[in-house]
Amino acid sequence: MRSTLVLNASYEPLTTVSLQRAVVLVLQDKAVVEQAHPLRTMRGTGVTVPVPRVIRLQRYVRVPFRQQAPWSRRGVLVRDQHLCAYCGRRATTVDHLQPRSRGGTDTWMNTVAACSEDNQRKADRTPEQAGMKLLRRPFVPTPQATLMMALGLRGADVRELAAWLPAQVVASAASAAA
Repeated sequence: MRSTLVLNASYEPLTTVSLQRAVVLVLQDKAVVEQAHPLRTMRGTGVTVPVPRVIRLQRYVRVPFRQQAPWSRRGVLVRDQHLCAYCGRRATTVDHLQPRSRGGTDTWMNTVAACSEDNQRKADRTPEQAGMKLLRRPFVPTPQATLMMALGLRGADVRELAAWLPAQVVASAASAAA
């Protein structure tokens, strides 16, 4: 599913939404298309809408400042690029390093993406107790990094949307690509 970047009325990036949600916001006059896919349109009964890559809300939405991105299962999978932290295969589940039954919590530093086989093999133990090594350590992503991961931007995409993204986001994406 294609993601669309949502800008506040002040042109600051807020989040990403699905293509369907973006089109609904545009059709309800809650947002305007700032950048559309050059060759694609969506058509319905009596209406044609360009496929939006970037939309801007018509009204300003006040957002509280966040130092840290909120934790979510989807966020952990995106942070770890859907790769198992134990074997490197495709991850479909989230594993708690310190199991919840032993006081582990839903935090960025206590969770990693895992394939279902490794998650079951580790079971209700820590990785050390199960004799399993992590291929990479968990980390707390910044809100900007979370936005980039949610967009799934790569090289050419970053350059294409660079005008709409904060400079530090573009710089971090460029250094990650190098």
